[in-house]
Amino acid sequence: MNWNVCVVGAGKIGRMIAALLKTSAHYSVTVADHDLSALADLKALGVATRQIDATDVIALSKGLNGFDAVISAAPFFLTPVIAEAAQKAGAHYFDLTEDVAATEAVRELAKGGQTAFMPQCGLAPGFVGIAGASLAAEFDRIDSLHMRVGALPLFPTNALKYNLTWSTDGLINEYCNPCDAIVNGERVKTAPLEDYEVIGHDGVEYECFNTSGGLGTLPETLEGKAQAVSYRSIRYPGHRDILRLLLNDLGLERRRDLLKEIFETALPRTDQDVVLVYCTARGSIGGELRERSLINKSFARTIGGQVWSAIQVTTAAGVLGVVDLMRQGALPGRGFVRQEQVSLSDFLNTEFGRLYRAGDVTEQNKAA
Repeated sequence: MNWNVCVVGAGKIGRMIAALLKTSAHYSVTVADHDLSALADLKALGVATRQIDATDVIALSKGLNGFDAVISAAPFFLTPVIAEAAQKAGAHYFDLTEDVAATEAVRELAKGGQTAFMPQCGLAPGFVGIAGASLAAEFDRIDSLHMRVGALPLFPTNALKYNLTWSTDGLINEYCNPCDAIVNGERVKTAPLEDYEVIGHDGVEYECFNTSGGLGTLPETLEGKAQAVSYRSIRYPGHRDILRLLLNDLGLERRRDLLKEIFETALPRTDQDVVLVYCTARGSIGGELRERSLINKSFARTIGGQVWSAIQVTTAAGVLGVVDLMRQGALPGRGFVRQEQVSLSDFLNTEFGRLYRAGDVTEQNKAA
């Protein structure tokens, strides 16, 4: 069964999604955006385009008629409108948002829906939730599950040791908004930038700290089952201290518009990046205390003769892997669908999930 897919948003991730779909025999793809110059780049790749205003739910729903699935690669604040338009058009809906309020709006639309609504399908939230749920399922009793993800420059140069690789608005939300977690068996909100830790991998030292949105619905699913669940962003050492200066001491947490301008003016973008996923679970297996980790490390690569960044590849593969499972009938076809309902092995065996296998996918087991 072939699907006709509309991608709303012609930015860096939207272009990557379209390029991957165009290589598949199972899909036809159209990209919708209000920006004609952004659409022109896709026309050069041979992708069908459509100019649509994503703020107008009526016009957008008419433009989405006839599509089997809609993927929102637009800014998080457009999520409720795009999801509603997909509902009106009778299409399955997927997005990449890390925004908690936007996800709640999608959940409300999914109630009694005749199609599937699956938000938070990128890297984190998204793939990391699939990986974390897979790790947790290996334990008879799960004590702790900690997910850590970093999209980092391969060659850090500035004091923040960071380059922009994706949405600046999404990045600022991660640093400023409350974080979902499970602490002492109860679902709670924790402060961003806290729960600092240092980890190492492949001879490189990293720091990690709480950020918002990366867990998706996993705390809700694991409440009453796990004692501790957290999500932390991975950065090079020193990054968090500068963030605290900017956000707390200089008060830019209350001036997110100014913070965005500073980031976009001072931090260059790069396609020479690395995405590191580092999940660790601890609990009981067969009466023995054990710890298991899943690590995935992905780099920028050339696909279809064009260089794509690691964050583009992993985010696009995250959403397209679950789209492919939905197309095959391996996921519920109506209502709200969570990432943790996805089998990790099934995901990695889809034509898009295999892109994660091109990274370093390892699972490390040890008795505690």
